[in-house]
Amino acid sequence: MNTIEKIINAFEACVIYYSLSYLLCYSILAILSWFAIKRYYNKKYFLLKDVLVKSNHTIGVSIIAPAFNEATTIEYNVKSLLSQEYPKFEVVIVNDGSTDKTLEILITKFNLVKVDFFYQEKIPTQEVIGHYKSTNPIYSKLLVVDKINGKSKADGSNAGINSAKFNLFICTDVDCILRKDTVSMLAKPFIENTKRVIATGAAIRISNSCEFKDGMLYRSHFPTNFFAGFQELEYIRSYLFGRMAWTSVNGLLLVSGGLGMFDKEVAIEAGGYWHKSLGEDMELITRMRKLMHHKKEQFSIIYIPESLCWTEVPSTLEIFLRQRVRWARGLVQTLNLHRDVFLNPKYGKTGFLIFPYFVFFEFLVPILEVFGLTILLLDLIFFSVNVQHLIIGTSFVYLFYITITLISVFSDQVIYKHYTGLKEVLILIFMIFMEPLVFHPINVFASIKGYWHFFKQKEQKWGVQVRQGFNAPKN
Repeated sequence: MNTIEKIINAFEACVIYYSLSYLLCYSILAILSWFAIKRYYNKKYFLLKDVLVKSNHTIGVSIIAPAFNEATTIEYNVKSLLSQEYPKFEVVIVNDGSTDKTLEILITKFNLVKVDFFYQEKIPTQEVIGHYKSTNPIYSKLLVVDKINGKSKADGSNAGINSAKFNLFICTDVDCILRKDTVSMLAKPFIENTKRVIATGAAIRISNSCEFKDGMLYRSHFPTNFFAGFQELEYIRSYLFGRMAWTSVNGLLLVSGGLGMFDKEVAIEAGGYWHKSLGEDMELITRMRKLMHHKKEQFSIIYIPESLCWTEVPSTLEIFLRQRVRWARGLVQTLNLHRDVFLNPKYGKTGFLIFPYFVFFEFLVPILEVFGLTILLLDLIFFSVNVQHLIIGTSFVYLFYITITLISVFSDQVIYKHYTGLKEVLILIFMIFMEPLVFHPINVFASIKGYWHFFKQKEQKWGVQVRQGFNAPKN
């Protein structure tokens, strides 16, 4: 056996052991997820959300939504956010230097006038030009912040945090549609838990192909678009399986930027969103966790296994790749920025469990997949390969991947019944079997490209997603 063969064999052995560790880790996460969901539904009615909705002494919540060039849908979206069934909340729309008629439409449609506002810049942002309130009592909960563009969602969100008057805030996207009880559902853990809850999140669904009426979901459909359909599977598996598992061990390092509720005091003390981050949601949670460890204060971050938010996702290859490249770059950017957490006893499970998981099983997986495929091709071309063992190993990994997704989708459908038609369920199942072969390679490519851009320090802008808008109910 020559030196090259020894190196290849050693690499293959490492890949096998790594793969077994990966599969074991996912099996454990699956079990933890099941117990977390079961525990959630066992205690769901301990504090009824109706008690929060009807109480005049409940905790206040600010809903913050940055907007940049959203003239097409801004009126519809704001009315949707204002329709929350909660006694004490406000909606803070941050016009982040829009170059279209976003601000003009807001002023006209909601009878806004510029007001004197005591603004404290606790988190540095681009200059805030002014604040607007409505002269119409119907829109008394609406506050519009006009500012110079900060070239990132983070800067707009920080201006909203500075302007928010309540102790809890929800950060969302202006194009998101929230369930009417979203505020009360996310606020419940802050009231129920003895530990200090610093953030909560919930499952996000894809709005592509769904029908909406009066700013609320009317009928749910599986997306007909190729890319949106695969993303639906990914979201179900990620939220119902992955994040619920981490919730059970208080190990969440990510609360989605599309929907998350935060303790404003902790968020401000941690420095708010980092305006240079391409993964600002994960980066903020990492800093908030570090802060609580430094203060040696017990805390919790909780996820809710219910769909409370619908958002439009990329429906073309170009926009999808741009989003996923940014996500991948944001991941390695955050891991690099906070590398002092890795295996650091000062940060408890964040340093010894959560951070290493993201390094070894989130960051490294795409790299090892590409290396593994390269070694396999070299084996096939230059050396003898046990084809039977190769087929068995590949089939095992494929079936494991399929099984995890099937369990997630089955649980989602049994509990929530989002899809009423048999045809949609069958399409969903078909796409589960196609995902590892079609969608996954595109994701891997985007991840590698994002890593490359980070290490080459190539400039990347957020870009603008072309909105298709929301579908009205069909007659």
